[in-house]
Amino acid sequence: MTIFCIGRNYSEHAKELNNPIPTKPVVFCKPSGALLRENKPFFYPDFSTDIQYEIELVLKICKSGKSIPLAKCSDYYSHITVGLDLTARDLQQECKEKGLPWEISKGFDHSAIIGNWLDKNDLNLNNIEFELHKNKLQVQYGKSNEMIFSFEQIIHYLSRFFRLSQGDLIYTGTPSGVGPIHKGEIFEGFIEKKQLFSCEIK
Repeated sequence: MTIFCIGRNYSEHAKELNNPIPTKPVVFCKPSGALLRENKPFFYPDFSTDIQYEIELVLKICKSGKSIPLAKCSDYYSHITVGLDLTARDLQQECKEKGLPWEISKGFDHSAIIGNWLDKNDLNLNNIEFELHKNKLQVQYGKSNEMIFSFEQIIHYLSRFFRLSQGDLIYTGTPSGVGPIHKGEIFEGFIEKKQLFSCEIK
């Protein structure tokens, strides 16, 4: 299983981090050990002092494919959820300043919190509303129609470079409103007001 992630896929998020709006999907990957399932707590690691949350819609790939035509891409994912792409922002900035890859700031253990899955056929894919609550207060909100690159465009692009396999996950980018996590906080992710994960920071 591969965890693909798309960066800067909402223009307002790109702006809030002073990044240019991309003309092609920005792609990185996380190892399978990054997944944190079943509402388990996240334990703050000792290598960072600035880990930040990013709520994202997540796709589950349902069949293998390579160089998938855009018109066929909707057949290649079956379920959707929300997850948190946790980022060690201080490590990321340090790596960027040195011109180094920044996988350690994105792919560390349990940096990909994942929620319960919903059948895509039960959702309005053109206007999925999702949100993140911190201690019961909304801190992020987004809609799928605000993405720069759609689900199908992302799958089409990824499949040019990688063979997608059944069970692969795609984190599709975060809207604006990212911020730091702290011990004692509880984060909850929602699609259409339905809670799909809860995670306590310890």
